[in-house]
Amino acid sequence: MDLTPLTIDVGVLVSKTVTSLHSHLVTRPTGRAVRLAIEAQMASTGVQSLSIIDLSDVTILDFSCADEVIAKLLQGYLEPESPEAFFMFRGVRESHRDQIQVVLERQALVAVAETDTGVRELLGVIEAYDTRVWQLLETEGPLVREDFARVFPEPILDDVLDRLRKRRIVFQNPISGRYHALSQLVDDPL
Repeated sequence: MDLTPLTIDVGVLVSKTVTSLHSHLVTRPTGRAVRLAIEAQMASTGVQSLSIIDLSDVTILDFSCADEVIAKLLQGYLEPESPEAFFMFRGVRESHRDQIQVVLERQALVAVAETDTGVRELLGVIEAYDTRVWQLLETEGPLVREDFARVFPEPILDDVLDRLRKRRIVFQNPISGRYHALSQLVDDPL
């Protein structure tokens, strides 16, 4: 099992796919071209992958591009027959945040984001209890189910862990059973 992160610089993709001098993601065709370029880079990663989609150099991100590059990318890899792909969006600026949040809410999706200041958070539709479990993973490191049970004795814990895993915002190691926050896998790959 190799989950070595693949970093994809969206600013570079914009300049290559739309030959623009600026890293502006501002039309649906531009967003689609960038998403297809991301998918092409991911095609060689195999059945499991962890991709860091770096938005650091993107100056402007409109709603249509947030939908194409973020929501449709996530949706495409949540399909049962798709490869098991995990995503973290890096360099999310305050000017990107509203557009990303809105498109994720419209599609009932959630994404792991790292802001331009290095703070890691969940964007999109997520229940408060799910966020608490994710934050524990984020701060404490990989945990087995029993570790959660000591902190979260509620009977819905198994449902929450399963939901977070299915939404691909946490990874469960099939060998050790440990749950990992995606951000930890970026810092310390398996």
